[in-house]
Amino acid sequence: MRFLVVGAGATGGYFGARLAHAGRDVSFLVRPARAEQLRCNGLELLTPSGNLHLEPRLVTTANLKADYDAVILAVKAYGLDAALADMAPAIGERAVIVPFLNGMRHIDALTARFGQGPVLGGVCLVSTQLDAKGRIVALSDMQELVYGERDGKSSERVAALDVALQNAGFAARSSSDIIAEMWSKWVSLAALGAITCLMRGNVGEIAAAPNGADLARQMLDECAAIATAAGHAPPPAVLERMGRMLTDAGSTLAASMYRDLQQGRRIEADQVVGDLLAHARQFGVAAPLLTAAFAHLRVYDDRVGQPDRIAATAR
Repeated sequence: MRFLVVGAGATGGYFGARLAHAGRDVSFLVRPARAEQLRCNGLELLTPSGNLHLEPRLVTTANLKADYDAVILAVKAYGLDAALADMAPAIGERAVIVPFLNGMRHIDALTARFGQGPVLGGVCLVSTQLDAKGRIVALSDMQELVYGERDGKSSERVAALDVALQNAGFAARSSSDIIAEMWSKWVSLAALGAITCLMRGNVGEIAAAPNGADLARQMLDECAAIATAAGHAPPPAVLERMGRMLTDAGSTLAASMYRDLQQGRRIEADQVVGDLLAHARQFGVAAPLLTAAFAHLRVYDDRVGQPDRIAATAR
């Protein structure tokens, strides 16, 4: 199976590097600046269990052809529109698109651009970030990909993808209910991202603050209520696990959104929190704490994403 990984950042770069190191046929579609960085330094993974360095096979939009069986899409949500335009020449008759973005909005964008046929559902469980040198730093060794047909049916292409993703240095499994798994991850990610960004602290710091654990539970309850109203209630065992995770005293867990915020980077406020609030309005679900978190995130994101407009307003 020939893989094209769209994006060689913290997520796509990690899984693509693992696949390439395991002997899979992997190419990376990257923008010029990242391509130059990778040509000079190679693709480096720094992980708790050991480091990895390889010379990745790079392609750009100028030499991209429809020669791939699986296109792994792993970009930040705010880079999705550009990625769709860049990857379009690679989507031939046999290509399946495996998206690992947060939330659900990207599915609509993908199917609008490429049709329903090639688009699978996907969930990525990963804890990685890029350092100042462009190296991918894994904060743990617990990384997993989950994928499946969006209608829940079995298929030869998912079976082939599942075979190709096994034994590559990370956990991988197919799912017969990938949409439910995507919603469950969305609830967890939105709750974790919203509470850590709003409170400006990790899970343990929030739990140690007066009423902090109660606020974390309220955030989770609001997110779960929205998913339930949309017809995708997280299973009770999943909610119980999420609740323990969000109130774990002494935990250093924090959302990647919070880490990005701390470093002055753009964040996925609209896609992870804002779109969930849009569903809340659609179904008449009250979510005051999530609403406050989103307003907080948008103030930050507008300043970081549009500095010229903010500066002009200030003048």
